[in-house]
Amino acid sequence: MRSYGWLRTGATGRLFIRYAAVSLLPVLLLGVALGASYRAEAERRGLAEARSEAQLVAQTAVEPLLDGHDVSGGLSAAERAALRRLFENSPKGTILRMRVRDVGGRVVFSGDGSGLTDVPDDEALDAGRGEIVTLLTRLNSDTNDLGPSGEEAVEAYRPLIAGPARRRVGVLELYLPYAPIRRDVTEGLASLYRDLTLGLAALYVVLFGISLSVSRGLRRQLAVNTFLAEHDALTGLPNRSLFQRRAREAVAAATPSTPAAIAIIDLDRFKEVNDSLGHHNGDHLLVAIAARLARQVEGGDTVARLGGDEFGVILRNGADGAGSLARLREVIDQEVAVDGLPLSVEASIGFAVAPVDGTQVDELLQQADVAMYVAKAEHSGVARYDRAHDHYDAANLALVADLRHAIDAGELTLHYQPKAALSDGHVEAVEALVRWDHPRLGRLMPARFLPLAEQTELIDRLTEWVLATAAIDIRGLADADAGAELAVAVNVSARSLARADFAASVMAVLDRHGLPPTRLIIEITETALLVNPDRAAAILAELDSAGVRVSIDDFGKGYTSLGYLSALTVHELKIDKSFVADLITNPAHAAIVQSIVDLGHNLGLSVVGEGVETAGVLAGLRHTGCDVAQGYLLAHPMPVDHLAGWLHAARSASAPPPPPPPANAAAHLLA
Repeated sequence: MRSYGWLRTGATGRLFIRYAAVSLLPVLLLGVALGASYRAEAERRGLAEARSEAQLVAQTAVEPLLDGHDVSGGLSAAERAALRRLFENSPKGTILRMRVRDVGGRVVFSGDGSGLTDVPDDEALDAGRGEIVTLLTRLNSDTNDLGPSGEEAVEAYRPLIAGPARRRVGVLELYLPYAPIRRDVTEGLASLYRDLTLGLAALYVVLFGISLSVSRGLRRQLAVNTFLAEHDALTGLPNRSLFQRRAREAVAAATPSTPAAIAIIDLDRFKEVNDSLGHHNGDHLLVAIAARLARQVEGGDTVARLGGDEFGVILRNGADGAGSLARLREVIDQEVAVDGLPLSVEASIGFAVAPVDGTQVDELLQQADVAMYVAKAEHSGVARYDRAHDHYDAANLALVADLRHAIDAGELTLHYQPKAALSDGHVEAVEALVRWDHPRLGRLMPARFLPLAEQTELIDRLTEWVLATAAIDIRGLADADAGAELAVAVNVSARSLARADFAASVMAVLDRHGLPPTRLIIEITETALLVNPDRAAAILAELDSAGVRVSIDDFGKGYTSLGYLSALTVHELKIDKSFVADLITNPAHAAIVQSIVDLGHNLGLSVVGEGVETAGVLAGLRHTGCDVAQGYLLAHPMPVDHLAGWLHAARSASAPPPPPPPANAAAHLLA
């Protein structure tokens, strides 16, 4: 690790050196550009100084020597002699060359005798038109000059204004030494270059310091963003993205002798903490549990928060996956102080093992999710994936998708099976049973699609549809005088019962369709009651206060304690048909039926025996004192339009008519 850190530090250092070099380049380019600009400005100033000198010579020395006539006709002897004295007597080195030209550019006087036969150049012609021209050159640098090239000089052309009329009479051409001018300019330029260098150096240091500070902040922010991209913001645990990457690595390295376990952890009743204490305290609980899990996992293993109250675990050595996960569950179960209250939550954990159960991470996660739901339903705490529990194959997933469409497309229908009093045969209620006329698969019974719907929020939509349709149908029967006091029983899943607003939503449906609450029976299995006992008790009490009756379906198959049963606001027990169907031939089942009947009556409940298919079973139920019978002996489930006629026939006879034959054997078995 120390070696790796050194390499990382060295790489960072090289990066900074490269950055410093790159950032220095624009500063250097700026310095070169400013230096060139300063040099050009210095030359401009030098030429301006030479222009001033030429102006001074012309105005004070040359123009007074001319009498005002145009020099194109030649100079007088006196003028020529005076100009020569001026040139020869000027301090040495102050005027290198002096010529007088006419306005056409022809040389009429030359102090050193040069240029008398030269063709007029452009600068002389411009000066003849009134312009002042100065340029940097060297003595004898023109093509028509004789002799070697001389020192650096300023060549100046200025129009000559002379005479009383102050008219333009010619052009003065002067060569002035540039060396003195350059010395003055160079001294100022050197100082300027020094200041420029110091200023740019200071600027570079400041800019580099700012850039260094900003880059450090950006690197810190990049590190934070990189961390947040792969970690949960609340708990600091790896998120789903990092979890899946590490899961792929673990699965790729897994062997039959050293398998890897992929687990899903879901906290039970966590929603109650949020609802009761608020989301802030719920977050506090999640943070505490996440910290415990992170401390518990061994090096190389991973615990991640996948979302909500769901965590994921990767065990690189999953040979004892069940044991390791059971220990994690014990850690989760320990109390946590939240808002001054000691809270404890349980967890349901499902896991799959690679490569035994699969080699694809998505497949293993799906399998672990299935196992988690099995652990939650069976209250087993930890469950390993078993293919027998897998209801999530592709066909079933497609069926769930079809069901979403079926609810809106009118593919679902309700059939009703009567429940008759054993004392006089009076039909007091019917049970609503959903059927699905699938456009491709034909008629599907509830056992084919309800277990799938119960694993998703689709069950809530389906339950609401059944309630609304049953309310409309039963209200229609009352309007047709076929069932004025008839009640309808609707089955409700554990998932729907766990909703805090379930009772309110039921009452809203009844109110919307005008069905009195006293004509609705909600049927709930014992298993549904045990999923969330406290929530179930509160919902049942709310329904009871509104007038809705509650029936416990399939009673005898679950594990409801008598103490819990006595505390619930229920009105009816339905004996599971597995006990009723053979009570004549199975003494143990007959004893169970009798015990349930006695228990129900002692608790003040009505008791229903379902699955009655023979007259002997009907007589046996009557002998136990059971209150209501339901089964094929009385009637098969039927559409509502058939139900009206059946009810009229039942009222006109002393006993219900014999059941119509089933449409087919499959309908008889699956209803």
